[in-house]
Amino acid sequence: MPPNTTMPGIDFIRPGWSASARVRGLVTTRDLPGLSQTPFDRFNLGGRCGDDPEAVAQNQGLLRRWADLPNEPHWLTQVHGTEVHRVLTPVSTPEPVIADAAVSDVPGAVLTVLTADCLPVLFAAHDGSEVGIAHAGWRGLAAGVLEATVSAMRSSPDQISAWFGPAAGPSRYEIGDEVRAAFVDSDPAAAPCFTATRPSHHLIDLYALARRRLASVGVTAVSGGELCTISDETRFYSYRRDGRTGRLASLVWIGT
Repeated sequence: MPPNTTMPGIDFIRPGWSASARVRGLVTTRDLPGLSQTPFDRFNLGGRCGDDPEAVAQNQGLLRRWADLPNEPHWLTQVHGTEVHRVLTPVSTPEPVIADAAVSDVPGAVLTVLTADCLPVLFAAHDGSEVGIAHAGWRGLAAGVLEATVSAMRSSPDQISAWFGPAAGPSRYEIGDEVRAAFVDSDPAAAPCFTATRPSHHLIDLYALARRRLASVGVTAVSGGELCTISDETRFYSYRRDGRTGRLASLVWIGT
């Protein structure tokens, strides 16, 4: 396991999975010593949520240094869809790429998604030859973004590990009937992933739904799913909890 950081006192969340030692992954937290001010304090990495662009740029620079990234991350313009971007070069380009997932077999290409309650999913081939990442809110999850990511990878599904990063947890994430219907109408067996709370409202278990979706395409080596963004105000941004807030970054890459 590589060291957590090259900067004393800086601590990222690291995937607890059985991926090859070649694979690096991390998730940022909001309480790192960044430059963003309230309500984005402190380590906001999202440039589309209303924060000062200069603060975001400085935070991104700190991330590159503290995490000892081999290259600038490949930032995506996320739209809650199922588009998967194949990264062919380790060096990112300034042109925005509209996608909610990315895959690559290029060492040093840093794949990245931003979240603040949506589920970040990191993927790695067991032999470390390929990685992927997906942004899976309920819309993308229902539309099949995880299945699309697995399909875009060249590795066999039974040779892929997945790890779930921090997301809105099953004891706090309440949704309406229309969200439940988006899953259960096409998959009645997904009903146990929802718990009724009050008329026309339910708690949703994104983690259970994601495991179900991955199992349906043959990915069963799945871990993570213990961290709730809504519950942990100190470490995590949460759109559901706070409304105007920052974004966490999840990253994965093959070491060079």
